[in-house]
Amino acid sequence: MQKLVTALFLAGSLGVSGFSQSNDDLKRVKDIPLPGVAGRFDHFAFDSQRNIVFAAATGNHSVEVIDTVSGTVKQSISGLGKPHGLAWVPETGRLFVADGTLASLNVYEGSPLKLIRSIPLSDDADDMVYDSKMKLLFVGHGGSDGKSPGRVAIIDAVKLQLLANLPASSHPEALELDPVTDRVFANIADSAEVLVIDAKQQRPIATWKLTRAQHNVPAAYDANTGILLLGCRTPAKLLVLDGQTGRELEDLDSTTGADDLFYDTDNNKAYLITGSGHVDVYRMDANKSLQKERNIETENGAKTGLLVPSTHTLYVGIPSTTSGPASIRVFATSVSQ
Repeated sequence: MQKLVTALFLAGSLGVSGFSQSNDDLKRVKDIPLPGVAGRFDHFAFDSQRNIVFAAATGNHSVEVIDTVSGTVKQSISGLGKPHGLAWVPETGRLFVADGTLASLNVYEGSPLKLIRSIPLSDDADDMVYDSKMKLLFVGHGGSDGKSPGRVAIIDAVKLQLLANLPASSHPEALELDPVTDRVFANIADSAEVLVIDAKQQRPIATWKLTRAQHNVPAAYDANTGILLLGCRTPAKLLVLDGQTGRELEDLDSTTGADDLFYDTDNNKAYLITGSGHVDVYRMDANKSLQKERNIETENGAKTGLLVPSTHTLYVGIPSTTSGPASIRVFATSVSQ
């Protein structure tokens, strides 16, 4: 049975505050306020060595570098257009930022981070996924009109070179990696399909058409079960696909505005973040079937975040409002209790 949990407010706190909830699916731990940051967030990245969260503050035209231990902003990378996708590569200490307005993939290095390269792409450069085995970045871009067709760029993350630009029927949204078979899944929301890419051969190998729902924006892949999850907006559904064949196995109801999605293998749960102000929690049983457990309220417009399995933490970007600045809401997953 679904349960709606209203987040508790701790009065009188403008800083990092403690919270408690009766259910341990997700426990709200604290909010990290970001004074001066306006608007909404897009994607996030994480540096596990320094416990740093990188947040694409799209509405603020910046990337915020946040120390999650002290709850402070260490750096704000400004002067951007619309930062969307982020990737942190620990081997080289580089941050990659896909900028939809500047139509580029910006590369930052050092402490503080400084721009060292800008790789031209096309408009609406968006989500990306990093293949650490082959040191390749796959970046979705283009697709806004006929002059700028949808593409998935393949970038050498060491030499910082564009290796290929694979065609897509329209704008690629979320990208996910299967590290076992070296495949990349790209959500093509406008045409309700999944583009499957062979990462080794750097070419498309399949297109899976969806039948149960459309506007598949976020995705998550679990290598242990071989299950590909897709968050869809029309209608609001979570689709479960066989990651080998693309066969649609089941669909579950979700709240509206699916925008980010994660699967936690430690507790066999999926977390779907939606722009309507919820995190939908699903649990997978022994038969690889998902059941929706509950919705957790966040804030309207809080549509993206990041699951960090190593710390059992889910971060959600809370947009600024007339009553306060933006913040990062921190949840602990149940396995940490």
